[in-house]
Amino acid sequence: MSRPRPKVLLVAEAANPELTSVALIGHSFSQALQEVAEVHLVTELRNEESLRKAGVPWEFFTTVDNRKAQGLAFDLAKRLRGGNNVGWTTYSALSNLAYPFFEKGLWKQFGPRLKQNEFDVVHRITPLSPTSSSWLAPRLAKYGIPYVIGPLNGGVPWPEGFGDVRRKEKEWLSYVRPLYKLAPGIRSTRHKADALVLASQHTYGEVACCPKLESKAVYLPENAIDPERFPGMRFRPYPQPKDQPIRAAFVGRLVPYKGADMLIEAAAPFIREGGLVLDIIGDGEQMPELKALVEKLALEGRVELPGWIEHSQLHSRLSLSQVFAFPSVREFGGGVVLEAMALGLAPIVMDYGGPAELVPEECGSRVEMGSREEIIERFREVLGDWLQDRDEIARRGARAQSFVKARFTWPAKARQMREVYDWVLGEREEKPDWGRPFNFVSPGH
Repeated sequence: MSRPRPKVLLVAEAANPELTSVALIGHSFSQALQEVAEVHLVTELRNEESLRKAGVPWEFFTTVDNRKAQGLAFDLAKRLRGGNNVGWTTYSALSNLAYPFFEKGLWKQFGPRLKQNEFDVVHRITPLSPTSSSWLAPRLAKYGIPYVIGPLNGGVPWPEGFGDVRRKEKEWLSYVRPLYKLAPGIRSTRHKADALVLASQHTYGEVACCPKLESKAVYLPENAIDPERFPGMRFRPYPQPKDQPIRAAFVGRLVPYKGADMLIEAAAPFIREGGLVLDIIGDGEQMPELKALVEKLALEGRVELPGWIEHSQLHSRLSLSQVFAFPSVREFGGGVVLEAMALGLAPIVMDYGGPAELVPEECGSRVEMGSREEIIERFREVLGDWLQDRDEIARRGARAQSFVKARFTWPAKARQMREVYDWVLGEREEKPDWGRPFNFVSPGH
């Protein structure tokens, strides 16, 4: 006998299919959850046009006009930073000031229906930041309405030795971020929620800091891939022919903390020998520096710098490679790592932050954090070992793809969240647990 589908009010002020990062997660998650529950999305008015263009039916969502408060937050953050590229910590802090107005608008529209038990669960998907309190939490608790918050992620500390990179990112507020715990509503939000879905081990340790909060904490990374964007998720079953070089790809914003320059230096000996070609996909302030580095190291023609590639075309470009190399020293999530793994690329990532939790040792390699020079040497060592055993690259890529299929598609994510709903509704006794980080799933299971 199948379980009845719960009625869920989804809260995602950021839910937009035309954007990336948090907004795309909000949209993708809300769409996937339709397969496991009867859901209605509440989002900001600024997302309405994009949702309609994507064919989302009007009866699926309701909008709240919070543009004035969000606009003030963005403008202030831009002025504090001194440009259009607003620092994540700064923008999150100021968005926290604007967000309560969104929840108050939501309550104005849905409060009467919630009091009448029209919904079984309220689930706040975004904001993803654990620093954002919820004005709704105590009100839902008052009426006995189960409240799920998350996935929450963020605040991974800057690693030692990268203070100059931190300053280049103008992450001034990151120095005082721990003070957010003193902000009004943070403690009440966490204690009034029925489930806290935490997307990283760092956030788990930060939020589930006492037995009462740990008892309601569920580990579930926020990123996933859309199977429709990976037709068949076909894996190339054979290694690259030995008479052709291995191709390694990097995707990301070209800024110092992403580490594209470190990757070029690490790969340089193998590129000169003809065993490796490097594809640095992305753009940013570091592009002129990277072009100069390629020229200095005499790697022209074997390090490609195509700039930004439209997301719809990115998968075709990535599938030309066999290895995904990503030496970013500070990532919360790492969605691009999952996309590369879904295409059968074997990943090499830093053993720090979000990407490390997406790559089991069976699927790729996690490089220990260290100084810039140590990271270059460690990436070079892994690349050298892999180039000596091309079959191992193919095996790791196959396992990586299988792992993503089992754990990190949006349909899989929706099924995992349904288990959380059943838990808070008393339909299952044990708290959902898929490992922390997720347990590896071998091919064929």
